[in-house]
Amino acid sequence: MSRLNPLLWPERRAIWNYAIAVLSVASALIVVRLPAFHLEAAPVSLFLCAIMFSAWLGGTGPGLLATILAAIAFHYYFLPPMHLFFTRPTELPRFLIFTVSTLFVWLLSAAQRSATESLRRARDDLKGTVQELQRTNEALQAESRERRHAENKLRRSEAYLAEGQRLSHAGSWANNFLSNTFFASPEMLRIFGHDPDQEKPTEEMFVERIHPEDRQLMLETADKARKEKTDYEFDYRIILPDGSLKHIHGVAHPVVNKSGELVEFIGFAIDVTQQHRAFEEIQALRDQLYNENLALREEIDVSRMFEEIVGSSPPLQAVLSQVSKVAPTESTVLITGETGTGKELIARAIHKRSQRSSRAFVSVNCAAIPRDLIGSELFGHEKGAFTGATQRRLGRFELAEGGTIFLDEVGELPADMQTSLLRVLQEREFERVGGTRSIRTDVRVVAATNRNLEAAIAAGAFRSDLFYRLNVFPIEIPPLRERREDIPLLVEYFIDRYASNAGKKIVGINKKSLDLLLSYSWPGNIRELQNVIERSVIVCDSENFSVDESWFSRPPAQADAAVQPLSEKLAAQEKEMIEAALAESKGRVSGPSGAAAKLGIPQSTLDSKIKSLKINKQHFKTR
Repeated sequence: MSRLNPLLWPERRAIWNYAIAVLSVASALIVVRLPAFHLEAAPVSLFLCAIMFSAWLGGTGPGLLATILAAIAFHYYFLPPMHLFFTRPTELPRFLIFTVSTLFVWLLSAAQRSATESLRRARDDLKGTVQELQRTNEALQAESRERRHAENKLRRSEAYLAEGQRLSHAGSWANNFLSNTFFASPEMLRIFGHDPDQEKPTEEMFVERIHPEDRQLMLETADKARKEKTDYEFDYRIILPDGSLKHIHGVAHPVVNKSGELVEFIGFAIDVTQQHRAFEEIQALRDQLYNENLALREEIDVSRMFEEIVGSSPPLQAVLSQVSKVAPTESTVLITGETGTGKELIARAIHKRSQRSSRAFVSVNCAAIPRDLIGSELFGHEKGAFTGATQRRLGRFELAEGGTIFLDEVGELPADMQTSLLRVLQEREFERVGGTRSIRTDVRVVAATNRNLEAAIAAGAFRSDLFYRLNVFPIEIPPLRERREDIPLLVEYFIDRYASNAGKKIVGINKKSLDLLLSYSWPGNIRELQNVIERSVIVCDSENFSVDESWFSRPPAQADAAVQPLSEKLAAQEKEMIEAALAESKGRVSGPSGAAAKLGIPQSTLDSKIKSLKINKQHFKTR
């Protein structure tokens, strides 16, 4: 076992080296005692050779042992007689010279061996270093080959990507907020009219190309997405140096780190100019088709025209004829009529038949917005314009850009908003609340009211110049009592709608109920009829439709009196209803518990009726 143990090899080697020293000196002694070596210099040379051999082969220790043994052998076997212990005085110099010579030879041999060992170790170290350098060089060469392969692959991928972007007209970009760097692909630069080989991309050079009408909204959308760390898409236009226009569809995506911090936005800008032109061609073809089939559509709309505008009575047909004439124009329209007659439906019909039908239709109920917020609602506001305005907000006019805005109950606008609206109609521009920059607008205005604006002008509650701007093309919608022949069609229409929603099957109408519906005066007009039909369908348990006579607020007017809406009998009935509501609300007109809310009509309408019927509100407050 010990023979195989590498830990014992150095010990065995040391023993062997010392044995060699002993054997070397012994061999020299035996040789010099032979008769053939009787020369005086032979012993010295052999002993020196033994010392050199031992020191060279075994190192310092064996060499020193050989030196000592050689000195003893030289002393006892050559200088004195064999029976004497001490050296004769005459031989002492010779012994000293021999001793010094052996020591010198020992030191020289040991130094030579150490130098040789050092050289060998240096050679081995150098060989190992060379081998390590060779391995390192081979590894570097392999890494270099892999890097060149990866770079070639990356270049091919970049070339494919660049070609794909060129073919699809899509450019990529990245905006790094940590390093404050902006990247844009060559195709992105080409789309925006920049030279990829000469210009270093910056965010500003792209923003400057965005159409002035789209730039602010684009920046607001991007800023909001950055704050909320969300994706966003946006369609906008750019103007090139030669004045040509491009349509761009932009897509962007945020990149956040593990701590949730926004690192950068990456995105694409796709040139959709050709698609937009194709869309315009399709739009033109659609308009052509529309014009070619106008006569047919007019014929189909006789009984159910303009979607939910149902009826074929002469008064309604006169209104629809006016709508057909004014819709294709850009004229401002003022729709008047009682509450519940469907003024918003007429406004939507005008928009759908206009050249703006593909853009937004934005409806605003001016009576439902608090007076101190109507300006912000219509025209928007800047950040910090008032308490709670934590960020910029776009108004309804900006949201309706290119389309139609419907101002319902326009007679309820306060004086300052009447002035702002007049500026929009005259100059086609406005300012946000808290802003100083004028904003151009391209919006068609359709307004509606149930008030007598001429009376409001006389009372100083409405601007006459605004009235004339709004009243370019007036349309007055007749109340339901003036077009009773439409009631059967409306009843059938509403029954079909609400029965379908409720999953019921109704195939007939009770004659008594139909007579009741035809004879009632309908002060709430179509909206009241709609509510009655919906309620009746909910409680109906058979396939025959009927209504409960007790639901009506007062006895129905006679058919012959119904054709006279301003008769004394109708006025008396309206006065009776208003007085009952005032008595219940203790003379209060406005508010959730006021008479207007109980009757389901605007406060302004009730005030007008109270004045026209000469009702004393104070009389009910003292009760």
